[in-house]
Amino acid sequence: MGMGGAGGGGGGGRRGSRRSRRKGSGGVMSEINVTPLVDVMLVLLIVFMVAAPMMTAGVPIDLPKSAAAELNSQTQPVTVAVTPEGAIFVGEDPVSEADLIATVTAKATNGTEDRIFLRGDTSANYGSVMKVMGLLSAAGFTKIGLITEKAPGTP
Repeated sequence: MGMGGAGGGGGGGRRGSRRSRRKGSGGVMSEINVTPLVDVMLVLLIVFMVAAPMMTAGVPIDLPKSAAAELNSQTQPVTVAVTPEGAIFVGEDPVSEADLIATVTAKATNGTEDRIFLRGDTSANYGSVMKVMGLLSAAGFTKIGLITEKAPGTP
């Protein structure tokens, strides 16, 4: 049982050493490995998918349900929220009734032509929400929208 000399086991080392001595292959790799790039992009995608719902308008309130369709808006509206306790927030910043109009006017880029989104908690006093809406309307803001969530089972 002798080993034959014609086997392919002994020549592999020589071929590899000849390849490394060829002209122009000084150890520099000219290909880009795409696998790590794809891995990083998938991780970033997952991070943004998880973080995006948390980046919505800040004050946590329980919005009423509605069958109304969503409005298309080109500009970022000013968001005013009324909590169940009657506290008023512009964006995520708490404001008093006296400072409400000044704060909204400062955030509105087009003055009274800006769209104002009013978010009222379902357990908030109806009078508190309407008082805020009346203050905004009296200040000249005419594009005030009441924000709701889609009712379950609506298309």
